[in-house]
Amino acid sequence: MPGSTGILAPGLTTFKRSVRSKGVSVESSIDNLISLLKRRQIRDSRPCAIATAHLLRRVVETFKITDISRLIDRVQQIGQRLISAQPRELTTGNIVRRVLGVIREEVEEDREGEISGYSDAGTDSRPQTPREQDSRAPDYSALFPRSLTSSLLRHGEMDSKLEEIGDGRPQRPPLLTSQTSYAVTNTAPTVTSMFSLLSHPRSNVPSPTATPGSQSPGIHLSLTSQALANAGAVKDLKAEVVEGIQEILEELNQADDQIAGYALEHIHSNEVILTHTSSVTVQKFLLKAAARRKFTVVHAEAYPNNHEATHASVIGKAKGEPDDDLGSEVFQKTLTAAGVTVVLVPDSAVFALMSRVNKVILDTHAVLVNGDIVAAAGAKAIAKAAKLHCTPVVVLSGVYKLSPVYPFDPDALMENGDPSKVISYEDGDFVDKVEIENPLFDYVPVELVSLYITNLGGHAPSYLHCIIDDHYCAEDVDLDKSNAYR
Repeated sequence: MPGSTGILAPGLTTFKRSVRSKGVSVESSIDNLISLLKRRQIRDSRPCAIATAHLLRRVVETFKITDISRLIDRVQQIGQRLISAQPRELTTGNIVRRVLGVIREEVEEDREGEISGYSDAGTDSRPQTPREQDSRAPDYSALFPRSLTSSLLRHGEMDSKLEEIGDGRPQRPPLLTSQTSYAVTNTAPTVTSMFSLLSHPRSNVPSPTATPGSQSPGIHLSLTSQALANAGAVKDLKAEVVEGIQEILEELNQADDQIAGYALEHIHSNEVILTHTSSVTVQKFLLKAAARRKFTVVHAEAYPNNHEATHASVIGKAKGEPDDDLGSEVFQKTLTAAGVTVVLVPDSAVFALMSRVNKVILDTHAVLVNGDIVAAAGAKAIAKAAKLHCTPVVVLSGVYKLSPVYPFDPDALMENGDPSKVISYEDGDFVDKVEIENPLFDYVPVELVSLYITNLGGHAPSYLHCIIDDHYCAEDVDLDKSNAYR
């Protein structure tokens, strides 16, 4: 049999290759991602977000945009299917909402361009000299001189016109009688009383407050050409949306480095930092601070789901998953090689050491709209111990992990792992008599968190909802509802 060394297991890498292939249809890519999510062959926040962004970019590239509401409905339907396939991966829904926000933003900019085009079409864009501006602008101050107003009110006559004399000074018009002509000269604008407005025909002189649609026929032609020019911009909408999705992908790739850029602001010399799990985000954050600071790290091993990866990261043999973008990324040096003292402790020793800890730094799986977080199992015990010892808890999270979903049922976000990691199946007599649960996540309330650090900087828990409001549209919070663009 031929060797299978070159065959990759189904995962993020194989999915990215298939979704870029022109021989694979969009529906096949959607079904493939749904299958990978259900079988947990793509898991964790960042891989799920990357896979969703690549899929939606392919959907937009192949979609024929004739009606923007159809594109929004299409993205919403795909988002509903992905969320139903794996509801616990909140970043999948977050990326779908971000893409919907990009589409709505591009449409709003297109509409604003049309409105500005209409307003510009009704005016002369040719630069004018001061003399032309004086001659073309109506002199409203000369329309109603004091003597004219008092004379008209005294005689009961409300309809008049203003005659200009050679030197430009206004002159009182004669009193109007039944024999007086109402002919309007071209040298002065017509003044019409509001009491007789309906009895007078509409003048052809454009009003300063008139809408563009009520101008002369010549201006109608310019508006039509402007509308046709703006209609051609719809063809560029697809390229703008694809560019927006590409910016989201770049954000996903740069989030950890951007978070690490704030390390020197929060880690100081001679501090004792406690962390949990083998998070790449936390490792980069600590390595960035280790370049200029000397501190000590107490590393909880996160048994039984992450202890092997934690041990490997401490001794410098950490490797990413074969289907992850980080698979080829191995840290150039460990924390110990960077001059940091690392103490690896079991989870049971966290409470005893918390009195000596200056700061707790945790990674997160998801951050909800009320500030509660979903983190690796063991994070809640660490956060409670830190709360009791008045130790600040800092949570590192990319903006793509911030979810607008409110946790009405926190238990629905929890997930159990392989129970054999706790009790081996070889202990058959014991396993048959007990029910064993191996939770993968903990639900940590916002009261136990002191600060959130995202790729936009540090934020207090009370400010978190403002960031979420800036990145998601209110129409897209509930993807179960079909919200066509209005």
